Amino acid sequence: MEMVLQIVLLVAGFVALVKGADLFVDGSSSLAAIFKVPSIIIGLTIVSMGTSAPELAVSVSAALPPEPSNEIALSNVVGSNLFNLLMVLGVCALIKPLPIDNAIKKRDFPFSIILTILLFAALGVGVIKSTDFATVKMSEDVTTLERWMGIALLVIFAIYMTVLIRSAIKNKTEGEEVKKMSPLKSVLFVLIGIALIVAGGHFVVESAKYIAAAFGMSETLIGLTIVAVGTSLPELVTSVVASRKGENGLAVGNVVGSNIFNVLLILGVSGTIHPIGVNFASMVDFAILIAASILVFLFSLRNKINRPQGSVMILLYVAIMVFAIVR
Repeated sequence: MEMVLQIVLLVAGFVALVKGADLFVDGSSSLAAIFKVPSIIIGLTIVSMGTSAPELAVSVSAALPPEPSNEIALSNVVGSNLFNLLMVLGVCALIKPLPIDNAIKKRDFPFSIILTILLFAALGVGVIKSTDFATVKMSEDVTTLERWMGIALLVIFAIYMTVLIRSAIKNKTEGEEVKKMSPLKSVLFVLIGIALIVAGGHFVVESAKYIAAAFGMSETLIGLTIVAVGTSLPELVTSVVASRKGENGLAVGNVVGSNIFNVLLILGVSGTIHPIGVNFASMVDFAILIAASILVFLFSLRNKINRPQGSVMILLYVAIMVFAIVR
């Protein structure tokens, strides 16, 4: 009976996260429009952060004392980025071949890959110093995402957002279409959205920990699979809807932007709150994420991801999940 309750709470947590992010974006976008903030800034900041809100809520909840679940905090980000990159883009490419915007191909996608490699390298220094590779176990902590790393990620995030906004304004890029509401309704949407995101994040973390323990699964595995897929629902829904409307270019920007936000903002905030212990399994997953990112980037070099490539990406994601479960 307790297991059924925990599964219900997990699903309810995911629903609260997605709905909360939706309300938060609508309310805060409306407030920004009321105060005459340019639509491009709303799109690049509020809307982009809104789709990453579930990952942020889960990872921050997992990082909070007194009993931080660092494995969930980190594996949720790595798992979400893998899901976004391979499944979300793969499904969109199956619906309709994905055109790749020049700015994304030349700036954002390479930046996302370089960022992931640099973080992997920074963590790898600790792995090399502390690990006996002959006897290391997947669940063994081999390095730490220190507080200074979290702060550095937040500084890079601030710089990246500044560059993005300046570039958008300079090129007069179109922003998100914003629906205005009354100030009171906008504030209510923001407050209710934040409450649902916080509550949903708490329920997801606590239920995931219980289910992991009950089935003998590691928190890394459940963070990489169930939690990562659940928190990536906004990206999946947004990108698939964009594809079905023929606005496939939005899908790639949404995914690449969300992956950058996940690494910089979510790991930055989580690591600043509390240093994150990183086990060997998460380092392996980081390496897989880098390889998958490079593969998808190579697919994008011809300015389009086609249906056969989309199929390869989906099959690769399934293979990675099978490997994560059986290792």
